[in-house]
Amino acid sequence: MITLNVEREHARLRLDRFLAVSLPIFSRARLQNLIRAECVRLNGKQARPRDLVRAGDIVELDEPAIEKIEAQPEQIALEILFEDDDLLVLNKPAGLVMHPGAGHAQHTLVNALLAHCKNLSGIGGRERPGIVHRLDKETSGCVVVAKNDTTHRDLSKQFAARTMEKIYLALVAGTPRKATGVIDKAIARHPVHRQRMSIARRQGRSAKTEYRILRSNGEISLLECTLHSGRTHQIRVHLHDLGHPVLGDKLYGGKRAGDFPRQMLHAWKLAFNHPRTSELMKYEAPLPPDFTGAMGQLPGDLV
Repeated sequence: MITLNVEREHARLRLDRFLAVSLPIFSRARLQNLIRAECVRLNGKQARPRDLVRAGDIVELDEPAIEKIEAQPEQIALEILFEDDDLLVLNKPAGLVMHPGAGHAQHTLVNALLAHCKNLSGIGGRERPGIVHRLDKETSGCVVVAKNDTTHRDLSKQFAARTMEKIYLALVAGTPRKATGVIDKAIARHPVHRQRMSIARRQGRSAKTEYRILRSNGEISLLECTLHSGRTHQIRVHLHDLGHPVLGDKLYGGKRAGDFPRQMLHAWKLAFNHPRTSELMKYEAPLPPDFTGAMGQLPGDLV
């Protein structure tokens, strides 16, 4: 049971937003699910995610016991960059869905992890054991997985505090006007197309992406993108807004998506402090063949 007192500075926030600010170890989606499951009370009464809190309110969250994992183990090859008793870091291939969901009941990373690991964190729920952060199905690269709840909570705190380094490579259409830049624009669910995200004109969640051009031939550019937040589709939305969509991105690239097998986005580097030892851990995911093949159109070497 977690009990929180609402301070004046947080008055008029939505309940789910207040909890996300106060409890960064939980994702906002997880908190919304807990509210809907009647695990959260506002002044002793059941509440809704959109309810507004006031100064002096008391919010109680009673996290339920971890549900039994229903996904089944599957023998799926994993490219492991590091593993110990607390966590593992993987190079996820493009095309592999992170966890079971609508239309993907099996053949996911979670199914592979259940066959590989005896233990996984349960904080993500029965469909997402061990999953601390997610990559889109078509995005390849570094993913860290927690084997226990203590590790999961610590890594989630590092994500929330933005101390975890996340660097991506993106192949985009055209060449940005500036060789380096920062895109600092909030992101929200698209008001009409609910499968998409968009730049928020009024309300949204803050999002910041830093980029620099590594190589370019005028028509195609290779960008290094550093994430300073972790919003859904963040790089894809920001680069689309910049006018240089990720190649192969059928959701945001439109006619400029190009003839590519998938969206050309790779989670290249990941760095964080080990939850148990505090040692700085740094990893780099090798580029997959389809990405290096697409890069073949560019001059020079990757730096």
